[in-house]
Amino acid sequence: MKKAATVYRMVTPDHLCPWGVKAKDLLQRKGYEVEDHHLESMEANEAYKEKHGYEETPQVFIGDDRYNYDELREKFGMKQDPKQGETYQPVVAVFAVAFAMALTTCWAMRGGLDAIRVIELFIAFSMGVLGILKLQDLLGFSTGFVQYDLLARKYVPYSYVYPYIEAGGGALMIAGLFTWVVAPIVLIASGIGAISIIKAVYVEKRDLNCACVGGGSSVPLGFISLSENLMMIAMSVWMMVKA
Repeated sequence: MKKAATVYRMVTPDHLCPWGVKAKDLLQRKGYEVEDHHLESMEANEAYKEKHGYEETPQVFIGDDRYNYDELREKFGMKQDPKQGETYQPVVAVFAVAFAMALTTCWAMRGGLDAIRVIELFIAFSMGVLGILKLQDLLGFSTGFVQYDLLARKYVPYSYVYPYIEAGGGALMIAGLFTWVVAPIVLIASGIGAISIIKAVYVEKRDLNCACVGGGSSVPLGFISLSENLMMIAMSVWMMVKA
């Protein structure tokens, strides 16, 4: 017998409820035949919730059981959407993509893989991407950064400059331009950052989120965050030695 479910979701000319779309898709992927009811205005949506005493839509009915979207995911053994709580996923995604870009760029430039050049490009690309993530919301980044960076806590405007140092340093390091200007600046900034994280996490034992991927991040401040600064330190020193 075909499994059946009923969904009540908001579908208006101005708004398509994303959780409703996802609920219907999830049911269909699980093999359910979906009876799809549209609430075609904000007024209709509010009236439906008020009439039945619901706090939200979509509402999903499977037999005698009722679910909201989060409960439906839980029924199928899935995590919350969006993911809640601390996660290293943003940093892992940046490093994974940067490494893939480093491999393909090295191959395109040299017709093969050079381990040292791949590492150089990986760090430089990582710096660039992490800088972009910070620059997309400077105010949000600054709010998180001043909670632990020693220099930013003393001089707040530095928190607005740091993302430019990181992104600009990464871009210039790709081509090895202005090494004796760029590398020392990046070395100082990343050195202060590393000391700040060690002090906040390992000395003071503070439970903070890292601003490494921008404001509002749920990435825990810790070793993964420290790795960003350690890579920048290593790249700065290597570029100066190489020059």
